Amino acid sequence: MTADTPPSSPSSPSRGAALAALDRVRDPKSGQGLVAAGLVHGLSLRPGRVGFMLEVAPDEAALYEPVRAEAEAALRALPGVEQAQVVLTAESDAPPAPGTVRVRKGAQLSSEAQAQAQPPARPPTALKPAHVRQVVAVASGKGGVGKSTVAVNLACALARLGYRTGLLDADIYGPSAPRMLGLDAEPEAGRDKKLKPLEAWGIKTISIGFLVDEGAPMIWRGPMASSALNQFLNDVAWGSEAEPLDVLVVDMPPGTGDIQLTLVQRVALAGAVIVSTPQEVALIDVRRGVAMFEKTATPILGVIENMAYFPDPATGAPIPIFGRGGAKATAEALGAPFLGEIPLDMGLRQACDDGRPITAAAPESSTAQAFLRIAGELAERLQTETAKPPPVIRYED
Repeated sequence: MTADTPPSSPSSPSRGAALAALDRVRDPKSGQGLVAAGLVHGLSLRPGRVGFMLEVAPDEAALYEPVRAEAEAALRALPGVEQAQVVLTAESDAPPAPGTVRVRKGAQLSSEAQAQAQPPARPPTALKPAHVRQVVAVASGKGGVGKSTVAVNLACALARLGYRTGLLDADIYGPSAPRMLGLDAEPEAGRDKKLKPLEAWGIKTISIGFLVDEGAPMIWRGPMASSALNQFLNDVAWGSEAEPLDVLVVDMPPGTGDIQLTLVQRVALAGAVIVSTPQEVALIDVRRGVAMFEKTATPILGVIENMAYFPDPATGAPIPIFGRGGAKATAEALGAPFLGEIPLDMGLRQACDDGRPITAAAPESSTAQAFLRIAGELAERLQTETAKPPPVIRYED
């Protein structure tokens, strides 16, 4: 190759070649190849890179660690592969504690559904990730309310206020942090085998979106998604003894499912921030989300009303496209703090699409200032640690 010849870019290995290589690695229990044994999940192929999830039972993690290393070596031996990563996840099938839930008159739920509808409270052994001082969950009762937009900009705002901040994109089925932060790389493992989070805009971040193609569907059952979250919490080098993270912001998936319960039951959360739009159809789900956090003894740090209004381009007067004040009124009714409003801003949408969070890229804008005010109030609540679980309004038929 001459000096004028540009280096060739790495090519993606074929899926067939990767699967064939992995099937030559034997499962120590069944003796079959990993593919035949059904242990290869979420195979991702990118130029020069390949990876997948190796899912095993919790008590078999030590048995499969050599298998993980052998699988990585087999993938690295393929033509065109520069990096290979195999993530070992442990799935637990332990049933939830039994409980009951109120249902409407005339309706019936099976005993199994009743058991799962009453989550057990957080156990006293709940822990925080190593070298992380406080963990804050950003949640919503439903999708489409801008939760991830709020989580990303809230993390950037906390960083601008001087806090060492991390962002865990726990929205396994719809990861958006890579796009919003303008990141397209794969985390590397350090000498301690922990993943090194990527850094952008003053925050450290990890997301399943760094390990799979942007358009690849995450067709995972709940336990596997929960295992991935557990690994991101405990097998990522978020901080160090000398420089621990002050705050780890967790962008939760919408709703009240397995991933949410995994987080609130296994992690000593400082509390949760609830994001909603003003209209009643979103506020109904806010109440459900707050009820879940109450049942698991998780403090509510506050409620944020996103898309609160649209500023008139001519006068700046607020236009309440989705109504206004619904989230604030709901927060007051639930006894939860109201942290503030975020307008419906075209600049905010464009900044997210461009991978330049408005709080970091345009901190003087009115929308960024709104995020900074909310971050300041949240930081005060984290410092005083006086947040209490709010009462939940009960609705009778």
